[in-house]
Amino acid sequence: MGKVMSRIRPTFIVIGLALVSAGLDQFTKSLVRNSLQLGKTWVPIPALASVFDITRTSNTGVAFGMFPNAGLFVTMIAFVVIVAIIYYSFTIEREQWLIAVALGLQLGGAIGNLTDRLRLGPVTDFFHVHNFPIFNVADASISTGVAILALLLVFEARSGTAPQPVETAAPEPDTPV
Repeated sequence: MGKVMSRIRPTFIVIGLALVSAGLDQFTKSLVRNSLQLGKTWVPIPALASVFDITRTSNTGVAFGMFPNAGLFVTMIAFVVIVAIIYYSFTIEREQWLIAVALGLQLGGAIGNLTDRLRLGPVTDFFHVHNFPIFNVADASISTGVAILALLLVFEARSGTAPQPVETAAPEPDTPV
């Protein structure tokens, strides 16, 4: 029972962060779809107009507009990724909470973009940082999750071993000689 309970917390982190990320993604996309026509731009901070704006676009590919018109393939991959992350979330140890955060962000992003694909066909993108592909909250969540995992791998590679939980053993009884 203790082993099962020690695995619940990271799973809750994964699921909780995924729900927050996907919810925020869907909320912001809804705001953009209800406020801007496709292809139209809004500049929320005039001083940053040459660097950032909100431009409503439609994306049939993956994050940042890569692989346009790959909708069905991307949809199938998203289902596989979602199932894999949920399955893996049950194997994460408590000490690996950063992995849970990374996976929660990736899961939320996958769910957010998959929701658009299933409901609308293309995905709504709108954050426009000039000289960079237009993206959304789901794309940012996925990218942040991947970056966290990459940093964890770099840390692990530099330290030579993965961080291990500290195990405490019960003292052995004194044995007569």
